[in-house]
Amino acid sequence: MTTTTTPAPAPTTPATPPTPPVQTAGAAAVLELLERAEASLLAACHSREVDQRHQHARLGALRAAAALVAARTTGSASGPRSLWAVLPVIAPELAEWAGFFAAATRRTGTPSTREADDLLRQAETFLDLVRAGLGLPVSRHHGDLLLPASMPTSMPTSMPASASP
Repeated sequence: MTTTTTPAPAPTTPATPPTPPVQTAGAAAVLELLERAEASLLAACHSREVDQRHQHARLGALRAAAALVAARTTGSASGPRSLWAVLPVIAPELAEWAGFFAAATRRTGTPSTREADDLLRQAETFLDLVRAGLGLPVSRHHGDLLLPASMPTSMPTSMPASASP
């Protein structure tokens, strides 16, 4: 009795190795989130309304955090959680920042101009830290583009007589 064996098929290799679509799509999503974070911070600089400035700054920080979490996770989630609760697990070096922005998110009431401007500066610094953590160049801050949040309703046209030297 003779037995014949069939040889295993030879492995075929394509001319160029395929790029994993998940990694490419993930990198694109991370870069898009970073661009949107930058756009939110720029919108905050251009906003004359204190509430809008504060909201845009918070959104910019949130998008930066989302970019870092997207870059460092595989996509398996245990259920819905706050991004600020997930960030310290994914990036322990940013735990203090997560607590800071979580507190800013819980804040109620109208922020002062100073609080909105401070949050904007903190969000810009946070975005730089996220970029550096991802091995990307940091961006320039938009302090020179910051518009006044509130304009005076009327400007005096002349000095009062009692104010002259």
